[in-house]
Amino acid sequence: MRKIFLFCSTMVLAFSLNAQKLDQKIDSLILSEFKESDGPGGVFMVAQKGKPVYQKAFGMANLELDAKLNINSVFQIGSMTKQFTAIAILMLEEQGKLKVSDPISKYIPSYPNGNNITIHHLLTHTSGIKDFTKMKTIADIAQKEMTPEEMVNFFKNEPVDFAPGQKFDYNNSGYVVLGYIIELTSGETYEDFIRKNIFDKIGMTNSYYATDRKIIKNRAYGYHKKSYGYVNKTVINFSVPFASGSLMSTLDDMLKWQNALNKNLLLNSKNEMKAFTKYKLNDGKEIEYGYGWHLKSINGTATREHGGSVFGFKSMAVYIPSEDIYVLGFSNCDCNSPTQLVKDIAKLSLENLKVK
Repeated sequence: MRKIFLFCSTMVLAFSLNAQKLDQKIDSLILSEFKESDGPGGVFMVAQKGKPVYQKAFGMANLELDAKLNINSVFQIGSMTKQFTAIAILMLEEQGKLKVSDPISKYIPSYPNGNNITIHHLLTHTSGIKDFTKMKTIADIAQKEMTPEEMVNFFKNEPVDFAPGQKFDYNNSGYVVLGYIIELTSGETYEDFIRKNIFDKIGMTNSYYATDRKIIKNRAYGYHKKSYGYVNKTVINFSVPFASGSLMSTLDDMLKWQNALNKNLLLNSKNEMKAFTKYKLNDGKEIEYGYGWHLKSINGTATREHGGSVFGFKSMAVYIPSEDIYVLGFSNCDCNSPTQLVKDIAKLSLENLKVK
């Protein structure tokens, strides 16, 4: 009995020391990039089997008020919004309200070449339509309140970049169109659909459709860095990025999101796997993108990844399905991208947390 006790005690101690060592390694990685304790910073999480094994905040949430970031700080997540848009589309497909094989002309009859562009093309960034973020006239509408229809009309008549399905080219316009289709098929605003069918359903109580007007507890304020110091982020009307990049969330809520996906709380497993399938172009070439996720790998181990960037904020997440490891990072200055950092932390976590 004593031997068993000593063995168990040794194992607990070894696990504790290993966890402590991992914490120190992660701290070192983050502090090599987020060096200013009195400047904007970031929050980071590593979770395994649905529970955090590392959570820390670095730097300030508000420079004017001298308020520090904490692990509950609310960030704009930029293009990580696309995950929610993609799953919402699959939920509507499961409800029989649309099919990903449908041409977009079925829902937006006036869309040029809409008979040949499918919802699938929009989801996989293979539609060829013009990305509105690359249009010179974007500055004319950046601060305007736009309806989804107005946003679609803003770019729909632009020359296409290539034929549908010919190549992969990351495209924000496609996800704006998807948001509009969500509204047309559900009879609800995109904001309400996401809130009722995802946020409320899985307990994401600190996640929102972005707003600069609403009072949001623990809000992280966004910044740019100039040669003379930090400035408040450029103002944008969130109706412009819309379903391609207008959500806000926290570390804890995003873990709830990942856990809900793992438990098939929003979709049955067959339909959900459509989001995590690598698709092919017209010529048969496989692309490393599903529906709302980049599908990559770390040293041969499959990952699901996505980042985000919107004025004043950057985000990144890597999920390793085989080990149920989720790594997430948010920054409240677009001068500090967590993208490579989160990838490096994911690689480190895989080496240290992999089930033997």
